[in-house]
Amino acid sequence: MAAPERQQDGFVPGRYPIDAYGGGGFRFAEMSHRGSILALPSGVRAWEVTEPDGITPESLGPLVAEGGAVNLLLLGTGAEIVFVPDALRRFLKEAGIGLDVMQTGAAARTYNILMAENRKVAAALIAVP
Repeated sequence: MAAPERQQDGFVPGRYPIDAYGGGGFRFAEMSHRGSILALPSGVRAWEVTEPDGITPESLGPLVAEGGAVNLLLLGTGAEIVFVPDALRRFLKEAGIGLDVMQTGAAARTYNILMAENRKVAAALIAVP
C-alpha cells in the first residue's frame, strides 16, 4: 500500500501509529515529519508548539474541533514531564477531554496501544532532540 498523500497544510488524513520519535521529529505512515505533531482521529497534523509553554487552548483548537471523537489527550511535553496549568486542564475538562501528561516517548507508546484498542484517544507530542 502506498503512503498517504501529505496535504499542503501539514495534515495527513487517517489514524497511524507513531513508528519512531526523536531527532526533532516523528515517523508515521511511511513518512518523516520534523517538528511536533497532533495525532487526532481525523489524521496527523503538524503542530507549531516547540515548548510546553506554547500549549494553549488555541494550540489545541484542532483537538477540540474533533468533538466527541476524543475523550483522552496524551500530552507529550518533551524530554521531561512538565506541569500543566489548571486553566488548561479546566479547558479540556469542559470540552469533555481527559488529560494525561508524560514525556513524549511515553505518550507516543501509550498512544499506539490505545489507538490499536480503538479508544477515543489523541496525542499532542512535542518533538524531542
